[in-house]
Amino acid sequence: MSMQRIALIPGDGIGVPVTQAAMRVVAASGASVETQTFPWSCDYYLEHGHMMPADGIETLRGFDAIFLGAVGWPARVPDSVSLHGLLLPIRKAFVQYANIRPHRLLPGVEGPLRKTGFDILCIRENTEGEYSGAGGRVHQGTDDEVAVETSIFTRTGVERILRFAFEQAMTRRRKLASVTKSNAQRHSMVFWDEMTDRLAAEYPEVEVGRYHIDAMCARMVMDPDSLDVVVASNLFGDILTDLGAAIQGGLGFAASANINPDRSAPSMFEPVHGSAPDIADKGIANPMAAFWSAAMMLDHLGQSEPAARIMAAMEAATAQGIGTVPGRDTTDAITDAVLGHLG
Repeated sequence: MSMQRIALIPGDGIGVPVTQAAMRVVAASGASVETQTFPWSCDYYLEHGHMMPADGIETLRGFDAIFLGAVGWPARVPDSVSLHGLLLPIRKAFVQYANIRPHRLLPGVEGPLRKTGFDILCIRENTEGEYSGAGGRVHQGTDDEVAVETSIFTRTGVERILRFAFEQAMTRRRKLASVTKSNAQRHSMVFWDEMTDRLAAEYPEVEVGRYHIDAMCARMVMDPDSLDVVVASNLFGDILTDLGAAIQGGLGFAASANINPDRSAPSMFEPVHGSAPDIADKGIANPMAAFWSAAMMLDHLGQSEPAARIMAAMEAATAQGIGTVPGRDTTDAITDAVLGHLG
């Protein structure tokens, strides 16, 4: 296979060391990649006044994939600035409308609920919905101040994410849970439910369940092994995937992919534990989520064998107890253990 080009954006906080660790693992896996690093981050913002340069999107367009470490340092730059200045523009510009997050326990990892039994794939709509950014504020600073945030749900956007989720379900256990709050949000979420019903008729092999967001949160805690593929809007998917990370052992295992399904632009892969400023520079960040995200990236790029080797090495390491207890093992120790199993 020809060499594939990866744009690295380590970003902020623990994003830097976990990205470095992930690329060591990718190199050891035998993957055919070459990387270029971009320093776009909150430090970059403080120096230049923007999270990435004006031609940042066009620069990234020439790569086969993007790997992001983390973005954000709220004590220095408001999250509303860092998020809307880097992560969200990339997702939207490259039509990365499918956010994929796997939730299962790796061998040796004990979640807070149970030891084994669930394998959930959460599909989150990634470019519109509650995070569309439509709205505004008027009379700011006065007693009459008003803030309006409008969720945008298009037929194109809802249909394509639901179809993507149905297709994922067809490759797994053929069970799909669609999550809304249509008893309260009678326009957008009723529309989502209607689109789910229409597409369900095209996929008679898939068992479809419809849940309100509060009921789904309870189900993920009480009966996670009853779930296979879960699909939800931008906000609901964001909430559910943090819950999914919790039951799989913590944010140190929270991998994700921002996918452009028609491959007309690069997809982006990232651990979603955030920049964790409280442990930055302490050398204890768990890089497993970054390794998992890198494996997802390689699989997406057609390099399935190196991806499988990374996952097998991770599972071998966690089966020995490496990286299974937050804060116990250093970033380097976890990386060395995975590299040892790759070697």
